[in-house]
Amino acid sequence: MTTERFSQFDAADYLSDMETAAAYLEATIAESGDDPATISAALGAIARSGNLSELARRTGMSREGLYKALSADGNPSFATIVKVSRALGLRLEFHAIA
Repeated sequence: MTTERFSQFDAADYLSDMETAAAYLEATIAESGDDPATISAALGAIARSGNLSELARRTGMSREGLYKALSADGNPSFATIVKVSRALGLRLEFHAIA
């Protein structure tokens, strides 16, 4: 009997353009409930789908700092989320839900 091996899923492998990345982030926000770690991890996947070194340069952060802040275990400040979003070409918007 042979054992099948699968590589670990990484959303960054499938985020080929910013429209797809924005839709992925919107879906993550809609489905994450109150889990900010999930949202920052999704933003991290979007960052990894492109040139992380260039993103670090545009945000004024180190590549390692970005990777750590946007990992599933990271706890980025709101300022970091805003900086990264803008550097990626994304805009944060808020809408009334009630």
